[in-house]
Amino acid sequence: MFAAVDLGSNSFRLHIGEPAGGRMHIVRTARDPIRLAAGLDSNNMLSEAAMRTAIGCLEDFRRILDEYHLDAVRVVATNTLRVARNAELLLPLLEKAIGYPIEIISGEEEGRLIYMGVSRAIERPEERRIVVDIGGGSTEVITGIGAEITLVESFGIGTHPQTAAYFADGRILPRKFDAAVTAARARFEDAAGLYKAQGWDAAYGSSGTMRAINEVISRNGIGDGSMSQASLHALRDVLLELGHVDAFSLPGVKKERVPVMVGGLTVLIGVMQELGIPRLSAINAGLRLGVLSDLELRANRRDRRDAAIRACMQRFGVDRQRAMRATRIAAALYEQLQPQGDKLHHYLAWASMLHEVGLAVSMTGAHKHGAYIVEHADLAGFTTREQVLMSQLVLGQKGNLRKIREALAEQDLAKAVLALRLAVVFMHARADDDLAGLKLRLKGRVEIELPPELLTRHPTLAPWFEKEEGCWNEIGLPFQLR
Repeated sequence: MFAAVDLGSNSFRLHIGEPAGGRMHIVRTARDPIRLAAGLDSNNMLSEAAMRTAIGCLEDFRRILDEYHLDAVRVVATNTLRVARNAELLLPLLEKAIGYPIEIISGEEEGRLIYMGVSRAIERPEERRIVVDIGGGSTEVITGIGAEITLVESFGIGTHPQTAAYFADGRILPRKFDAAVTAARARFEDAAGLYKAQGWDAAYGSSGTMRAINEVISRNGIGDGSMSQASLHALRDVLLELGHVDAFSLPGVKKERVPVMVGGLTVLIGVMQELGIPRLSAINAGLRLGVLSDLELRANRRDRRDAAIRACMQRFGVDRQRAMRATRIAAALYEQLQPQGDKLHHYLAWASMLHEVGLAVSMTGAHKHGAYIVEHADLAGFTTREQVLMSQLVLGQKGNLRKIREALAEQDLAKAVLALRLAVVFMHARADDDLAGLKLRLKGRVEIELPPELLTRHPTLAPWFEKEEGCWNEIGLPFQLR
């Protein structure tokens, strides 16, 4: 049984799901429309009130999670916590409230998870589709064939900025509405050609705002009753005739969600016009189902992060044979160092596979170039925090250790850095098949015992070890070679 928590810009939501018979059965849901994006000021700082509300919501969610025996829980945060300048202050408080780490995911990763959720719900392997998800702070547009994604982009436009910019006083005026649609179209026009080139057989809308618009149109017989461009414009005419959000009383949407719906409608009309989508279908699947599906994949040892690493290696021309040699040595050395936990094993392996990715930029300072690439590349399935961790390992593979001194305070991370550095040394010296008898420890000092004949057979190891001794001594960790 798995749990997905989505810290969205409009609402915080929770799904608990249990896979059975090839499907994910949702056994519990919870939603709190906290409007987090509304708590951002002009400097993108979250207000104290907004932060208190968010913390209180996650405390409630934790009580729900505690009722179940869960195999894994994943908490993801989207646009508002991506852009909030004081998110780093809030994040530890939110993690304490819910009792699990929180991942602030990129817009592209959000789009991939949304598509995974839609694909899981539809299960039509040959269908070419486009999925649009309009959130509180961003809009994700994804194309794919069956479960395979062909294009994913996140656009910095959502219901909250549209509502705040054009309908802040509640009035719905023709001039303002049309200006909002034009502004939305401008956000998508540069990418329109890319999406049209993909082509699709079906179009889906996956967000709560999308489902609310669909509910209003279908229940009230507006336009042709479907999510067509004609129906959206008919709904626009209804809103303009009413003139104010408070005057809207049609069934299908709660009173407090009307301003969100109005802002979302301008984005929806804009994206459908610009990309040439005549109509789409609202679907009750998206980010949370995608997160649950991803947790199930990881549990079944089909981690899509492995595929992301392989794709990155191919993109930057990494020598696969050398990468796997370094990975194999690093793993063996790390085991010998006896880490306290097992959470770094995967990250050490991934960092080892990408340790030479910076060579695509320049041989000089390749470890620095590589660290930048690993931290900032679009790696499917990875969070920003995970990529920063791997970046530190790649940066620490050679050269001075002052640059990652703070990170080395974590004992297991220091052991992972040591394992990767020595793996690189042994690989360069072509000694990776000649390490029988080597003993390695890190307990207040680095201690290495080598068979006497190893330095004779591989003379280039000696200058490498001299450099290592200086680097580790410089940060206060004595380096002893015997």
